[in-house]
Amino acid sequence: MRYLIISNNGGMLVIYRGALLRELLKNASVTACVPHGGEEELKKLGCDIVYADVDRRGINPISDLKLFGQYKKIIKEVNPDAVITYSIKPNIYGGYACRKLGIPYYLHVQGLGSAFYRKGLKTVVSTMYRAAAKKAKAVFFENDGNRDLFVNKKIIKKDQAVVFSGAGVDLDAFSLTPMPEGDGVKFAFVSRIMKEKGVDELFYAAKKLKSEFGDRFELSIAGIFEDSYEQVVNELHEKGIINYLGFVNDVVSLYRSCDAVVLPSYHEGMSNVLLEGAAIGRVLVTTDVYGCREAVVSEESGLICPVRDGEALYSAMKRVCLMSKDERETMGKRGREHVEKNFDRKEVVRKTVEVIK
Repeated sequence: MRYLIISNNGGMLVIYRGALLRELLKNASVTACVPHGGEEELKKLGCDIVYADVDRRGINPISDLKLFGQYKKIIKEVNPDAVITYSIKPNIYGGYACRKLGIPYYLHVQGLGSAFYRKGLKTVVSTMYRAAAKKAKAVFFENDGNRDLFVNKKIIKKDQAVVFSGAGVDLDAFSLTPMPEGDGVKFAFVSRIMKEKGVDELFYAAKKLKSEFGDRFELSIAGIFEDSYEQVVNELHEKGIINYLGFVNDVVSLYRSCDAVVLPSYHEGMSNVLLEGAAIGRVLVTTDVYGCREAVVSEESGLICPVRDGEALYSAMKRVCLMSKDERETMGKRGREHVEKNFDRKEVVRKTVEVIK
């Protein structure tokens, strides 16, 4: 059996799908189709590598047509028994190439992406997904809301849809850890710094909390910022309102150093950040959207607030600041129990293999 896995990021493929790749490699050969960069870990796992240039965020018909051509050529050369694609461009162009070539394939919708929230693009992307998914053996989703949208808009048939608990979380790597010592309350935000991750609301809340709690409040931000946020991030860091860390490889240590994880996102597939934070035993503060709310047992393992509401986010984070350490510890333990029960990566891998074998 030969599998071809198509992704727009080799490094992320290893981090979140490495367990699946290892399982497949026990009884099959696996070729990973990724852009240049981050492929060394894939090679260490035992994957063969082929390359395709993917502009992850750009919308250029000419370059996208070239991408379709690359995928079609690669699929012919590899001649896999089955193909699994991850993220929007591999799903659409890789999926359509598989359909045209008559190769069995599975699409994995990790989230709807920005295009589904732009009026001009939503119809176009829906049409392209419909064409790409028509002959898919299954379309994997990370939450019920995304699945329902695809089914209700007749992008896919109901019997094609399979919902998993995101990529799941490695419960051993992200082990339950006691809250940090000290009287202050430390929050961590781990994500790309962009509007749709709720950073405008987060910065609003951070300014108010810093003025009220002073050194007892700390917000560490880890991630790469979009150019439009460079100035504001640098200014907030210089003023001591946030602690900007840049890109962080060791997120486990960051989670362990904080009391709570905050992610006020506008939309997610399934937030790995929230699942990882909960696994380590941290209070979660997030928004009431698919892909975020599932990670939280509301009022028991964390707090959920309305999306795009800076005042509500401030109030939720303030509640965490006013909790006793024991209260935060209890919430964290409840979060750990929740992910153990519902988001074990081993179970996600087992179910995935069961579908594609």
